[in-house]
Amino acid sequence: MTALIALVLLAAPAAKYPDENRVQLKDGPNKALVIGRCAACHSQDYIPMNSPFLDRKGWEAEVNKMVKAYGAPMEPDEVAKIVDYLATNYGKK
Repeated sequence: MTALIALVLLAAPAAKYPDENRVQLKDGPNKALVIGRCAACHSQDYIPMNSPFLDRKGWEAEVNKMVKAYGAPMEPDEVAKIVDYLATNYGKK
């Protein structure tokens, strides 16, 4: 039975990780900061995926949640820069 399980696991396709090269965030001030801080914890595709739903207040709440609830690695002065980038480039219109 153990050999059968091992055979099934070997035959199963490997789990695929998100291809960050396919997600190209929009150019703008603080893009590198957003990539450096946000991609430390999750895939960059979360940003455009959430853009239809979040305005500036929504992005501000989301970034603050990441810092306070999940311990996202960013300095207090970086929060405003990240929110500005997200709201400008991915804010609900």
